[in-house]
Amino acid sequence: MSDFKQNMFDQIQKKSNIQPDQIMKVAQSVQSADFSDEKTVRKLVKQLARLSGKPVSKQKEDKIVKAIINNNMPKDMGTLSKLFKN
Repeated sequence: MSDFKQNMFDQIQKKSNIQPDQIMKVAQSVQSADFSDEKTVRKLVKQLARLSGKPVSKQKEDKIVKAIINNNMPKDMGTLSKLFKN
């Protein structure tokens, strides 16, 4: 693994407590996922919340799912971060 990838995984693990192998499993599972399917997107949001150990309220889940399904995800990290905090 390149130093860049290792550093990225280290940062993700530090901030979210998700192991690199778990990240890779999720990444592989979404490669062919249909992000226009609400059921698929909800399952992914719940899976990521469970992996990170951070609860996601029904209201926040709805907001995230709607943004993904409508292909209305923020393009920058600051706006994306606000979506997950609200």
